[in-house]
Amino acid sequence: MNRPARIRTLLFSTLYPSSVRPGHGIFVETRLRELLASGQVETKVVAPVPWFFSTHPRYGDYARIASTPRRETHNGIDVQHPHYFLPPKIGMNIAPLTLAMGAKASIQRLIDEGFDFDVIDAHYYYPDGVAAALLARHFKKPLTITGRGSDINLVAHFFLPRRWMQWASRQAQASIGVSTALTRAMVELGVPAERLMVMRNGVDLQRFRLGDPQTTRLTLRWPERPTLLCVGNLVENKGQHIAIEALTQLKEFELVIAGEGPERKTLERLARALGVANRVRFLGQLKQADLASCYAAADVLLLPSSREGWPNVLLEAMACGTPVVATDVGGISEIVTTDAVGRLMPERSPIALVTAVRGLWQEMPDRLTVRAHAQQHGWRTTSEAQLALFHRLAGQRSNGDRACVT
Repeated sequence: MNRPARIRTLLFSTLYPSSVRPGHGIFVETRLRELLASGQVETKVVAPVPWFFSTHPRYGDYARIASTPRRETHNGIDVQHPHYFLPPKIGMNIAPLTLAMGAKASIQRLIDEGFDFDVIDAHYYYPDGVAAALLARHFKKPLTITGRGSDINLVAHFFLPRRWMQWASRQAQASIGVSTALTRAMVELGVPAERLMVMRNGVDLQRFRLGDPQTTRLTLRWPERPTLLCVGNLVENKGQHIAIEALTQLKEFELVIAGEGPERKTLERLARALGVANRVRFLGQLKQADLASCYAAADVLLLPSSREGWPNVLLEAMACGTPVVATDVGGISEIVTTDAVGRLMPERSPIALVTAVRGLWQEMPDRLTVRAHAQQHGWRTTSEAQLALFHRLAGQRSNGDRACVT
C-alpha cells in the first residue's frame, strides 16, 4: 500500500500545555513533538479548558485557566482552547458530552480552513477519549485513544465513566497504553484486546542529560548534605507525605520537593510537626530546564506513588544520572528493571522508603550506568509505532474504507 506523503492528525486532549499553563500535560506535547520531528505528520491541537465566569485573580486557578487564549501558537504548534461547561458534582458524569459540544465548532473551523485531518489522536481515556469518540462519529474520522494512568486505574472504577469508556473503546480503531501493566488493566476494563497497543513514553535525552552534581548544587545554592528529590503534583497519590515522614529516620538527608498542588500547606504543616521543616525545601512549579538541573543535583529521586501509568519523572532523573526509589505499582517495574538504577518499594510506607533509600545508598550506582539505562528508552520506537498506525488508518480512509468508522 502506498503511504501518503504526510499524514494530518488532530490531537485532542485537555492534557496539553498552554501559555497560561506551560507545564500542564507536557508529556502529551513531548510525544507529539517527537512525532513531528519525523517530518511525516502535520498536526493541529484542540485542547479544551473548563469554562469559568471570571478571570479576576481573586478566583485563583479557576480564573487563571479561564484566561487561556482561545487560540494560540504554542511552541510552534497551532492550538485551540475551546471552553466547555463542567458543573460541580455532576460534572464527572456529563463531561464527555460537554467536552464534545464545546470542541465541535473548533474542529469544524479547522476543516473549513482546509485542515481535513485523517485521524483523531486522543489522550486520556475519560472524559477526553469518550468525547473524542463522539466527535469521531460526527466527523466520520478514525480514532485512536491513549490511556495514561489514573483514567484507567482510578476513573474506570466509577460505574458510568466505565460504561462510557467501554463504549469509546469499541468506537476507536486503536487503544494505546503507555505500559504493559496499563494495557492489562485496559483489557480488564473491557477494551478490545485486538485493538490494543503498547506505546511507552520516551525521555528527551537532549533536555535531560548528565551534569556534575557538585557544580549544579553550587549553582542552585543547595547545601552539601545528601539530597532526596520528589517531583510531581502535590497530591496524596504522589506520596510526598511519605517522603517527609521517612525523613525522620533519614537524618543525614535533605528533601527537595518540586511541584505545586492542593496538598502543599498540609505537607508544610506535616514537616513542621515532625521537626524536619529545616530539611525540607519546596520549590514550587518548575520549568523543564530548571527541573533538569534539580535532577542532576539530587542524589536520589523518590516516587512513593499509590498508582502510576508510566511516570516520566523516573526516566528524566535517570537521563541525568540520578538513581530512583519508587513504589512497585503500574508500569514502574518496567522502568526500574535492575538495582543498577534504583530500588522498588514492595509497599507504600515510610519504613519501606527508608529501607530502600538506605539499601541504595550503600550501593550507589554509577551515574553513567544510570544514564545508559535511560538511553534505552528514547522516543524512536514509539514514534515509529505511531507513524505505522496513522499511515494504516489514513490509508484506509484514502481508499474509501469507511468500515473502520462505526
